[in-house]
Amino acid sequence: MKRQSLQMIPAERMKVLPTQFFAKLSTKVAERISQGYDVINLGQGNPDQPTPEHIVEAMQKATANSKYHGYSPFQGHRFLKEAIAEYYAREYQVELNPDTEVAILFGGKSGLIEVSQCLLNPGDVCLVPDPGYPDYWSGISLAEAKMEFMPLREENQFLPDYEQIPPAILAQAKMMFLNYPNNPTAGVATSSFFKKTVDLAYDHQIAVVHDFAYGAIGFDGEKPLSFLQTPGAKEVGIEIYTLSKTYNMAGWRVGFAVGNPQIVRLLNLIQDHQFVSLFGAIQEASAIALTSSQQCVSDLVALYQRRRDHLFKELDLLGWRAQKPKGSFFSWLPVPEGYTSESFATLLFDQAQIAVAPGIGFGEQGDRYLRVGLLTSEARISEAAERMKKLGIFHT
Repeated sequence: MKRQSLQMIPAERMKVLPTQFFAKLSTKVAERISQGYDVINLGQGNPDQPTPEHIVEAMQKATANSKYHGYSPFQGHRFLKEAIAEYYAREYQVELNPDTEVAILFGGKSGLIEVSQCLLNPGDVCLVPDPGYPDYWSGISLAEAKMEFMPLREENQFLPDYEQIPPAILAQAKMMFLNYPNNPTAGVATSSFFKKTVDLAYDHQIAVVHDFAYGAIGFDGEKPLSFLQTPGAKEVGIEIYTLSKTYNMAGWRVGFAVGNPQIVRLLNLIQDHQFVSLFGAIQEASAIALTSSQQCVSDLVALYQRRRDHLFKELDLLGWRAQKPKGSFFSWLPVPEGYTSESFATLLFDQAQIAVAPGIGFGEQGDRYLRVGLLTSEARISEAAERMKKLGIFHT
């Protein structure tokens, strides 16, 4: 007698996970390219430059070291934690204890998802920026917690207005996500805003998680601020950093959380149950990235600034007016009258073979914008502008 196939019933938590926005966009672009189309991909967040040679060479050499061929220490090698502390002292004048205030992560994304599971119980409230990085939602969903959105509006420089949050929500909130330089709006934080954040966190007992993925990328000579530079920040929260953007190491999956020792301990604890830390050779190369010359970072930021300036020169010629980004490698562009972000993104994709990220994918407040990346050459940016011009939508 033939047995009937077993039906696998997913756990309830799998049913409430948000749609993986970036995976869906990448699949759409890949399918179109496989059909022979020349797609200009301005929607991705994947750096287009290689990892600097000195970091690759360090990795190649370290790979041959047999001491890294076994399991790494569960919470990572101390030399990498020391390098992280050295980096923060040099770049931000922030002192960190490598043993209690640093957690090594499998990329920043994993930490952003894990921290909700560390701090939130079912039904707890988390304050989330709108628009914001969708993976914040994923961790909150897995924790079975609730989201309350903080609108990021252009008239407020894409910073949340804490005075607009209802007192009842503040009383319930247990955690808050922030992200500056911001994805997707490219907004940057000020020292006064971070001070307000620390005060709010103290007054309402809210743990702050600052996503500092684009911390190295600031334009026009302005260096983005670390949340931990604010007095009292370490007492109320953590900062999550990644080597993906600073050193073009997205595929290496190296990140870290720094700050509040209690949250760092919890992140280490949850990772003890899931991982046995990163391959030691990757950790050695990462330490070299953080402690050696930072000229490669300066060169990368200069490249993105040239691309930004070139993009906005082309947009001006088109008649597409937008706010120039001050940080990150994204631009946040308002959609023309009569379109939603999704309908205009679809138009560009179908009629001009240009991929952009519709703002609705980052939250309701994003529906009047598109996210455009600075992750392709100036020549391709010009080609994209030429294709848009032929659509006859914009008027100079």
